[in-house]
Amino acid sequence: MADRNETPDDGDLIAPSLKIPVPDDVADAIRTLIRWSGDDPGREGLLDTPQRVARAWKEYCQGYAEDPAHHLARTFEEVGGYDEIVLLKEIPFQSHCEHHMAPIIGTACIAYLPRDHVVGISKLARVLNAYARRLQVQERLTAEVADCIWTHLKPLGVAVVIRATHACMTARGVRTPGVGMTTSRMMGVFRDDERSRKEVLALMGL
Repeated sequence: MADRNETPDDGDLIAPSLKIPVPDDVADAIRTLIRWSGDDPGREGLLDTPQRVARAWKEYCQGYAEDPAHHLARTFEEVGGYDEIVLLKEIPFQSHCEHHMAPIIGTACIAYLPRDHVVGISKLARVLNAYARRLQVQERLTAEVADCIWTHLKPLGVAVVIRATHACMTARGVRTPGVGMTTSRMMGVFRDDERSRKEVLALMGL
């Protein structure tokens, strides 16, 4: 059982810009893309763009260097006999579509029914962001978050609902702004018991 107080690594979810060296081949690739798009990578406004873009993508995809399960390793049992649903609503996240590398912007509701221990609530958001900061599809992101909580907390039930907009649809292609996508994954009692599923969805406001 762990101390509920947050540890020093529980800072802001958004990391500062990564001031790392950018390999020449990465910068050259971005210059090639700029040139192919119709602009001049040598003009003043674009001179530093390859380095900025490269560092931005290193930050967007920092989830590849992170083990989401690590955030669920510390749990505690002193909850005063509490044995009902734990729910974190409307957690904002940003990801990128693996098909067009365009932004996915949305929110997630994450709930679980603990068996005999719980985890700090910020850890649920950290699990979400560890998976979101990778090239993704929303369906897989939803499944990965739910499966991680199910496997490592071993609760009686897990429910994850994600709602997001996809720039690959709103800003290109069919160009349909305002259209959102909803995905869900129910496990344990939330999948097998209709009453429990209705209860958690009602708490989520769905």
